[in-house]
Amino acid sequence: MHLKSLVKFATAAVMGTMLSTTAMAGPDDDSLIIAWGSTGPIEHVDNYVNTNRTGIWFSRMVWDQLIYREPKTFEYKPLLAESWEQLSDTVWQFNLREGVKFHNGEPFDADDVVYTLNWISNPDNGVKVQRNVNWIKEARKVSQYTVDLEMKRPFPQAFEFLSGPITIYPNEYYSEVGPDGMHKQPIGTGPMKVVSIKTAEEYVFERNPDYNWGSPKGEAQVSRMVVREIADVQTQIAELLAGGIDITADISADHVDQIGGVPGLTALQAGTMRTGYIGFDAANRSGHEPVNNLKVRQAMAHAIDRESLVKNLIRGDAGVIHTPCFPTQFGCDVNAAVKYDFDPDKAKALLAEAGYPDGFDIEFYTFRPADWAEAIMGDLAKVGIRATLTKMPYFALRDKQRNEGTTPMFLMDWGSYSMNDMSAITSHFFKKGPDDFALDDEVAAWLETGDTSSDAAVRKENYAKAIAKITGELYWLPMFNHVRNYGYNEQLNFIPYQDEIPRFWQYGWKS
Repeated sequence: MHLKSLVKFATAAVMGTMLSTTAMAGPDDDSLIIAWGSTGPIEHVDNYVNTNRTGIWFSRMVWDQLIYREPKTFEYKPLLAESWEQLSDTVWQFNLREGVKFHNGEPFDADDVVYTLNWISNPDNGVKVQRNVNWIKEARKVSQYTVDLEMKRPFPQAFEFLSGPITIYPNEYYSEVGPDGMHKQPIGTGPMKVVSIKTAEEYVFERNPDYNWGSPKGEAQVSRMVVREIADVQTQIAELLAGGIDITADISADHVDQIGGVPGLTALQAGTMRTGYIGFDAANRSGHEPVNNLKVRQAMAHAIDRESLVKNLIRGDAGVIHTPCFPTQFGCDVNAAVKYDFDPDKAKALLAEAGYPDGFDIEFYTFRPADWAEAIMGDLAKVGIRATLTKMPYFALRDKQRNEGTTPMFLMDWGSYSMNDMSAITSHFFKKGPDDFALDDEVAAWLETGDTSSDAAVRKENYAKAIAKITGELYWLPMFNHVRNYGYNEQLNFIPYQDEIPRFWQYGWKS
């Protein structure tokens, strides 16, 4: 949609939706109005029942972790834990911060930490992403403000989890209301308090007045925040142009160009650590014969012009990636990866060698923009591979893959829960779990060693072996790192972060 059309559309869209928002956006009333939702609504705001990226954004505003990872330097800093000490290969002791309160007034202490860690590590309680918690053996109270955390085995990436997806809950409240109660009324210690929730529509927050104990996250810069779930990106753009919202993180590259020319607005494309890939059913879970054949997978890799895709469609700070992990992540050795250049002639020759001189038909699945998939399909068609696209919502596609395994080829991506360790992506997909379409025992063993060794050199050596085989056997064709496209009011103090987590509470208005 062109800019003039968007402006016209903006007036109609905002007139039709303003009733759901108590005030127009802008700096005048010390509030911030945000739009998100193009990848679908948060399935459950309880942090441990959610896998949606926007649910992670929500969680960072409401809850705190024991440890804070500084998003620019990746340095670990005290958060709910003031200090820590390693007592053995499998035990860490944490000294907790005093004087912190949950949003409902419940005081924070060791009971909350012990309850949270023991509850989430019990598989019967159904935490959605077990990898985030299944390394925990037990948490034990030493004193009111001291906790011992015992791991099942040496787990060198523990702090990535303790500073990321593992948030601390109030034991008294959560033991009473459980996940559904936390979904209806979230209670944490974070910089924003939840005022109201209309699932899949709107979340209203206010500044936590008790968040003044020196958290490295910083106090909220606005007194009130409204998040509106708007699934249609064009409607988000219309709202931004008409002043109905202050910021959106869901727009396309084309919208960045359009918004960048509008007075009073700013748009940018910030690189993230989210890694896109084409996965193949190399283990034959779907019963589709061609993708079992390494030469076929190699042909497909040589047929796809990843550089062109990045330049023309992804854009911004995106770049082609050759590893099944993001290059800054610990262990992600770019020199270990087998690389595939764009070479259609070589692709055709490989197809002929594989017994498919005339190509073949294949089903192609994604939840990402259709134009990305169509560009890939166009490249494949030039060498005789006829792909039929099925575009599904993320959760539906994820469940189809896990429950049925009937996806021979798929364009997907993973944000690693914003953790800077390759175990958060590569080990998730290649250690014989429900998302593993390679089922390679050797790769799984290397990753297990890398995940559990306390020796950094041993970790790197085994991760490099896994990268070499995953790319050599082309279980994945790594594609590119994603960008997050932002459009916002130019008076907003906005900072993008590579870990793909906007710190909305940090964004105040310029004076």
